[in-house]
Amino acid sequence: MTSAVLGAEAASTGVAAQTIGANSTVRFDAVTVAYRGAIVLKPLTLDVAAGEILAMIGPSGSGKTTALRAVAGFVRPASGRIHIGGADVTDLPPYERGLAMVVQNYALFPHMRVADNVAFGLKARGAAKPLIEERVDDALRVVGMQKFLKRYPRELSGGQQQRVAIARALAVRPRVLLLDEPLSALDAQIRRTMVEEIARLHVDLPGLTILYVTHDQSEALTLADRIAILKDGALSAIGRTSDLYRRPPNRFAAEFLGRANLLPVSWREIPARMEWLRSAPAPTDSWWRATRRPQARVASSAFVRSI
Repeated sequence: MTSAVLGAEAASTGVAAQTIGANSTVRFDAVTVAYRGAIVLKPLTLDVAAGEILAMIGPSGSGKTTALRAVAGFVRPASGRIHIGGADVTDLPPYERGLAMVVQNYALFPHMRVADNVAFGLKARGAAKPLIEERVDDALRVVGMQKFLKRYPRELSGGQQQRVAIARALAVRPRVLLLDEPLSALDAQIRRTMVEEIARLHVDLPGLTILYVTHDQSEALTLADRIAILKDGALSAIGRTSDLYRRPPNRFAAEFLGRANLLPVSWREIPARMEWLRSAPAPTDSWWRATRRPQARVASSAFVRSI
């Protein structure tokens, strides 16, 4: 795996002050991806709002990384279209999409100091030296690595290397930041710290749209505004984080996102304290399956049904 810093719009303002707005929306329009005739991503239609963090989770082989690579331009859809900022980018090369991508092993250049690693994308685009220095300083300040700009990657911890990889992505002013399992190579304590750092980063850059692929449900629940759950190459469920956790639309979502106790239940009438169930879709038969999250203490809206 490699970490890619892709082309983005030029700007002269500081990273922490950038305002991206509606041009950072992402849309999957019935996107399908196939490898050697085998469909690995079934028709996916999905909209991501500007400034939103969307976490894509699912078991291995579910298609989440393939969806991310399709947005980046590393794989071409067999059908469907991809839009960024309202523009169709399906036929554009990666460097013209205005994106940045960070993946598992950071892929920092070992012979370059931190400052040179962060500046790499800007130098490749022919940016002026004063602009490069400003962008590098801004990006390292955002991730809290200004004091390490003269160090080599081998002199940094795993968490620090990941911060540098993120700074390199931010330096090119991406419209959309793609994060593919960015914390999977870190130990548990550093992962928790980096989750907090990414959350703080989004507070500093509220207009930045982030697509975050992870196997770690706690990362998704902590960071994401919405979560998309994929299974066997198809979208199984999507919703706001709290809604999807408390009221998953199907059994797979209930079992995959957090822990749940699935209890077969039936009733003849709805008790007054569970009146909220009248607004739920009618069951296919008299048997229901109630999902009780461990945090739920009483029969209430913390119980979720899936058929």
